[in-house]
Amino acid sequence: MKVIVVCGPTASGKTALSVELATKLCGAVVSADSMQVYKELNIGTAKPDESEKRGVCHYMLDVASVREEYSVSRYRQEASEYLDMLISRGIQPIVCGGTGLYIDALIRGGEFLKRDESGAERAALEEEWEKEGPDAMMERLKAIDPQSASRLHINDKKRIIRALEVYNLTGETITEHDRKSRKAPPRYQSVFIGVMPKDRQVLYDRINKRVDVMMERGLLNEVRELYEKGLLINTAAQAIGYKELFDYLEGRAGLEESVELIKRKSRNYAKRQITWFGRDERVFWIKYEKDEGLDLIIDKATKFLSENGVIL
Repeated sequence: MKVIVVCGPTASGKTALSVELATKLCGAVVSADSMQVYKELNIGTAKPDESEKRGVCHYMLDVASVREEYSVSRYRQEASEYLDMLISRGIQPIVCGGTGLYIDALIRGGEFLKRDESGAERAALEEEWEKEGPDAMMERLKAIDPQSASRLHINDKKRIIRALEVYNLTGETITEHDRKSRKAPPRYQSVFIGVMPKDRQVLYDRINKRVDVMMERGLLNEVRELYEKGLLINTAAQAIGYKELFDYLEGRAGLEESVELIKRKSRNYAKRQITWFGRDERVFWIKYEKDEGLDLIIDKATKFLSENGVIL
């Protein structure tokens, strides 16, 4: 059984398409959204509610707390268990989301890079960063992995330290590991469908409207509750729509200014998603006109799936 992957930028219509396909195919949806995994983040992550799910089973929503660090390796482990379960039961799995790294980790082959569970190696490198500075650490990376060094900005502390950590722990560079991973066979046979408007401005208008709707639904109250409880920490603190309203709650920005910043950062995030998925040759794109409804998109998706071995 082939896994259907529905991908694309935020606010492009992925959820509606995946639910329609699941209804047609008696399938289930496995989310691939790095922020919808958190139980406490609902409105700001555009997590589908029960009416949007329309009775379709959704997995990989609400699987972690914002108190936890959630990693791509944990996602792959947990999401693959659901995929294996659905496939074994003859239920069509549909992976839906805009976090390209999660989708790649789930579908592609290869193994994850080793991590030092104690955190000692990373702590030592961070201490060296503070003592020696970014220039010295970058020079060290250039000496062992010039390809990675050429891709990273001098101030990208997190990735520079990660690259050094990997080499220190394994004796292998991230570049070499990625090369081997690309040669590994995929974990799942899959077909990719990307969805987005033809006109980029239509997408931006959808994003702006979505943020306005989030505010109407109570995003500020959701953020205020997390703020007052001191819960928004770790990876979850990077969620667009939350950290911007923290600035408002702490008096560093006005509400209107914060909302406009959410819209701008969401549009920028959409651009990065388009770039990520646009490089992926596996993706069959359905780019729709502003006035085209979901039915036309479903028809195009159905035809593509029929031509690619997915029984409808």
